[in-house]
Amino acid sequence: MGYSITQKLLKAHLLEGTLEPGGEIGIRIDQTLTQDATGTMAYLQFEAMGISRVKTELSVSYVDHNTLQTGFESADDHKFLQGMAARHGAYFSRPGNGICHQVHLERFGVPGKTMLGSDSHTPTGGGLGMFAVGVGGLDVAVAMGGGPFYLRVPKVVNIQLHGRLKPWVVAKDIILEVLRLLSVKGGVGKVLEYGGDGVANLSVPERATITNMGAETGATTSVFPSDDITWQFLRAQGREKVWVELLADPDAAYDEVIHIDLGGLEPLVAQPHMPDNVVTVSAIKDLKVDQIMIGSCTNSSYLDLMRAAAILKGKVVHPEVSLVIAPGSRQVLTLLAKNGALTDLVQSGARILESACGPCIGMGQAPASGAVSLRTNNRNFAGRSGTKDARVYLVSPETAAAAAITGVITDPRVLEDYPEIELPQDFAADDSLVIPPGDTDVEVVRGPNIKALPVAKPLPVNLSGEILLKVSDNITTDHIMPAGSKVLPFRSNIPAMSKFAFEPIDPTFPERASAAGGGIIVGGENYGQGSSREHAALVPMYLGVKAVIAKSFARIHRDNLINFGILPLTFAHAEDYDRLDLGDSLEIPEVAGTLAKGLEIKVKNLAKGYEFVAVAGMTDRQIAILRAGGLLNFTKENS
Repeated sequence: MGYSITQKLLKAHLLEGTLEPGGEIGIRIDQTLTQDATGTMAYLQFEAMGISRVKTELSVSYVDHNTLQTGFESADDHKFLQGMAARHGAYFSRPGNGICHQVHLERFGVPGKTMLGSDSHTPTGGGLGMFAVGVGGLDVAVAMGGGPFYLRVPKVVNIQLHGRLKPWVVAKDIILEVLRLLSVKGGVGKVLEYGGDGVANLSVPERATITNMGAETGATTSVFPSDDITWQFLRAQGREKVWVELLADPDAAYDEVIHIDLGGLEPLVAQPHMPDNVVTVSAIKDLKVDQIMIGSCTNSSYLDLMRAAAILKGKVVHPEVSLVIAPGSRQVLTLLAKNGALTDLVQSGARILESACGPCIGMGQAPASGAVSLRTNNRNFAGRSGTKDARVYLVSPETAAAAAITGVITDPRVLEDYPEIELPQDFAADDSLVIPPGDTDVEVVRGPNIKALPVAKPLPVNLSGEILLKVSDNITTDHIMPAGSKVLPFRSNIPAMSKFAFEPIDPTFPERASAAGGGIIVGGENYGQGSSREHAALVPMYLGVKAVIAKSFARIHRDNLINFGILPLTFAHAEDYDRLDLGDSLEIPEVAGTLAKGLEIKVKNLAKGYEFVAVAGMTDRQIAILRAGGLLNFTKENS
């Protein structure tokens, strides 16, 4: 029996364990990336390990998230990151060079390699045939130090794409269809591997749109073959020497197969407030749009913006619509400027933002109160835009451009002939805003907002505490630790950032948690969905949270909880969730020993006088991490 692409990638990088379904393995990591919202903490953690230089083939530190400098904090962090990259052997992508995933695809990604990134949309690299996984910054720091990355052997879902897309139906519609089929939790524990004859009709930027937003299914990663299309893209970037062919064997076996007829798709839209709330654009009639944003790491490539420019050329944005456009990289922006497309966009009334994440993470361009905002982002969680009552819809750049003209959500198929755009034969790459590693004696400047790294305490003999918060299903990391212009400047200052923990749900949480000396959180299904930001575990740890008991967890957040010494448990019986109330006192006697004995944990509800069963589901290595008080302590003890 042959191998899938996923199996080939894992087999080539296997350091520990065997590729048995569900078992834990350790794999070698070739590349890492960080961004400024998570990178400061990752580099503080790397520094705390006492390792002088990164040991990966390539590590890149990007500045792309918090480029809106409303105070000294962000500028100080960027200066710190530049110094740390130089001292420890990483490349530094300066502000203005572009969004990490877009730039990495263009300039650094290599087919057949593994990559960890401290950003949940790191699977973008799968568009090149990489095994690229989003994780918390501490996992990236360990990988930069040469440590393996541990994961459970994922199931592999083969998504067979058949045929060719019709005009006005694009890659964004493919991934929205996948989300409609799988939901925001249907990819947990899985890799989405794309195949079928339809793959040959998709360019690398289109494939990257699909792998990028595959993160919203909860999948470990997504991957496409590395084929002639991949070679053409790399040749245009002047990097054809790194190309290798990577195809699934004809007789490869999969855990599940999904068939999608590309010719049968039509333009789709994700309605508020989840990326899987998908319907056809044609089903939404006369919905007035207030704001449109074209950009983000999902849809800011040359191909995306050239199509938008062609649609808008010679037209003027509807007078009641604000249109902003954020190119994904300096390369994209430069090409648009040279060929005149940027002029077409500006003359239409579009406002051009810098090449950064910006509005996607609530850094500027917050919609008006109650506004409808049409965006090409990958997420539309409530409040993520910076406006709590805004309604954000996720669409393709083509649908967004059509709405910019009409002022209502519009099926782009009503427009004139579809603009056929070809990728350049030469992207005229310019890496002058990428700074290579420097000497180890480079001075690292630390601004006053960069505080000491909080470190978790070892697991106590008896774990106990009151229920500080009880939340429903699909609680995101944006609920736990919001981003946006108010909070992100404090990403290097955990005491200051902790004041915003769970603000969208309960603004009193930080004060109550501190007064109680910490405690326990109870969650519903898919707890911790969304961003890889480890602050959503680090801040609760700082506030004394000792355990989270939920119906189920999102993969990255569960790993982050373990990394910071917080015990994640799932209910053995879902109905036990309903029996728990805010303020109940829970206890797990002799917790370390109980974890070592088996997967089932008895939890005492001291307030109501009964016991219920929770499931740990952890490996011996994860238990050892918890006992040590988190991955940083564990790594230092075992290095």
